[in-house]
Amino acid sequence: MIHLFEPDHNKTATLMQNTTQQLNDTLISKYLTTADYVPTLDAMLARTLARIDLKKQQGLRTPDELWIVDHNDVYTLGQAGKEEHILQRTNTPIIKTDRGGQVTWHGHGQLVIYWLFDLNSLGWSVRNLVSHAEQAIEDVINDCLQNPFSSDPTTISAHARRDAPGVYLYADTSVADDSDDANAPANSTFLDDKIMLGEMASLGFKIKHGFSYHGIALNLNCDLSAFNAINPCGYAGMQMLRLSDFVAMQKESDEQTGEALSYEQVTQKLIDNIAKRHAGLIELRALAPK
Repeated sequence: MIHLFEPDHNKTATLMQNTTQQLNDTLISKYLTTADYVPTLDAMLARTLARIDLKKQQGLRTPDELWIVDHNDVYTLGQAGKEEHILQRTNTPIIKTDRGGQVTWHGHGQLVIYWLFDLNSLGWSVRNLVSHAEQAIEDVINDCLQNPFSSDPTTISAHARRDAPGVYLYADTSVADDSDDANAPANSTFLDDKIMLGEMASLGFKIKHGFSYHGIALNLNCDLSAFNAINPCGYAGMQMLRLSDFVAMQKESDEQTGEALSYEQVTQKLIDNIAKRHAGLIELRALAPK
């Protein structure tokens, strides 16, 4: 029996010890311990303000940073957030924050990566930042969905949408169970010959004086029931998805299954992709058509 995305807690505990890794000359990654949201937000803001001050006062370019965080359960409400999108009050704290966007949930089994980037030094616009974030997630999800033991291309793939930040899964309409408008899932959107199944990753950033913070959240093997208490990202009825379910589905379609992907492997895949984009080794594709 294969267990997908079941982290080795001893290994994860060792990994998440505020360790720092140099990814290239101008980018480092920091693995944080299991963290409450508010102290992490305070630390991000303090670090960003310090970098802004160093650049203004001394002309110094400090290394950009990726913070990989395992958050304790929390709902966060962005600057555009409306409390009407909080459907149920639970024991999970609700924190108002300064990122863009509406309401979302963070918790264990979800990969959160914060992008503390100097956009001006990179030559990136805010649109570039968002597109790089979405396309990095697309690349990693689609890589994980590939079945190396099947000659048929996967019928499920990840795509961004121009009208709704985040990354969504789509299925070919030729094989989807409900491929017509009448039976399509709530908030379904067609992309050429594909139908949207739901959202797997969300993102939200804050920009101060050309410096970004906040970032992305990818559902790996988290408990999706936490999303039932909200309209995720402000979309009523939005189906939230997790990668482990779809990797399992792809693997089960063939007798040969290979080794399961781990939480740590997916984390490293995403960090590597972001680092290549930061170094200019991966260019942006055309923006999503919708």
